[in-house]
Amino acid sequence: MKALTSSLLAVSLLFANAVFADNALRDSIAVDYENNLEPLFLHFHANPELSDFEFETAKRLAAEIRTLGYEVTEGVGGTGLVAVMENGPGPTLMIRADMDGLPIKEDSGLDYASQATQVGVGGKEYPVMHACGHDVHITALVGTARQMAERRDQWSGTLVLIGQPAEERISGARAMIEDGLYIRFPKPEYAIGFHVSASTPSGKVEIPLDVVSSSSDAVDIIVHGIGAHGASPHRGIDPVLVASQIVVTLQSVVSRTLSPLEAGVITVGAIHGGIKHNIIGDRVEMQLTVRSDNPEVRLQLLDGIDRVADGVGRSFGLPEELLPEVIRSPVETTPPTINDTATAERVLAAVSSEMGEDFMIETPRTGMGAEDFAYFVQPEMGVKGVYFSVGGTPEDEVENAPSHHSPFFKIEPGPSIKSGVEATVISAIALMPAE
Repeated sequence: MKALTSSLLAVSLLFANAVFADNALRDSIAVDYENNLEPLFLHFHANPELSDFEFETAKRLAAEIRTLGYEVTEGVGGTGLVAVMENGPGPTLMIRADMDGLPIKEDSGLDYASQATQVGVGGKEYPVMHACGHDVHITALVGTARQMAERRDQWSGTLVLIGQPAEERISGARAMIEDGLYIRFPKPEYAIGFHVSASTPSGKVEIPLDVVSSSSDAVDIIVHGIGAHGASPHRGIDPVLVASQIVVTLQSVVSRTLSPLEAGVITVGAIHGGIKHNIIGDRVEMQLTVRSDNPEVRLQLLDGIDRVADGVGRSFGLPEELLPEVIRSPVETTPPTINDTATAERVLAAVSSEMGEDFMIETPRTGMGAEDFAYFVQPEMGVKGVYFSVGGTPEDEVENAPSHHSPFFKIEPGPSIKSGVEATVISAIALMPAE
């Protein structure tokens, strides 16, 4: 962990004069947290809902924001909601928060831990938990909505707030776009949002100037074979062996296809096949996740998977009709999230100037997590995006903090929600200054 580097601090000082100072903001957020946001967070945490099934969450979020004077539309892209406040001439800014929980039974030890279950896809009942901090995000969205409504003399333009479904399936943002988000509602010039982080100290803010998160593609490979007795393998073609060779060979796509200066991951997360010790079956199913940081590498990896599956299948003598099938999910897929550098510099300058260097942090990336915020800010959309993170773990607990998507995951809500609201409001005012 380290404070803002000297180079980023220089950027901050360069842009600092553009930010409207408001020394009362932090005190106002603290009062709102005690009176409104803390009980709201506890409600959201104890009542999580699955991706695309966020019915009550969306209803409560819409009601909270509607009372603040926003025009709210529900049912966008499924359970998504859009809230709009017009406040004179100026740019349009979108602020996004995701709403969904995960099918995990909570074991955090918190006295307000979720006991919720929900019937999801396929009619199956699942335990549900906010194991990624989306309860922080939607609570902070309400806090931000209130602060912006009370500070209309400090900004000018149109504010659009998004309650997004199904981020965990990296499909909700795309669903909202396909449902006319940028046609039915004011199209933003800027889009911002944040994610709480269990791996950084509570309340600390990190604003990357470029890559935030990787692309993600879910890929299934169906490996066919020719069944036989386990004692007579020469009389069939063993799909378990074919699949095993595919797993090994896939690693060469990254190590021998990509430039060593480029990042890429192909992980085989699941492999299922066979029915008994002495039977060679005729089918193995594989599930992969594919990650990269730029679109060109993404295509290289996906093309490499096609090539390896086909080539390995042919090398084992599979006939044309039994060659492995590679299926790319049309749902669980997202491009990389890359901040617009110039806009990120403005936001960084404003937040570091107003919140102070003690609240800022810069850490190296430790993995290739994905985030479907990317769909809102694709180049063809013409929307400049900034996605940042806010720490959620006490500093002395960071080293051993449970990871996101763990049943033991927990966030210190007070500092993370307060900093999330403060950084978002400062960013919004910096991008929509009063005329």
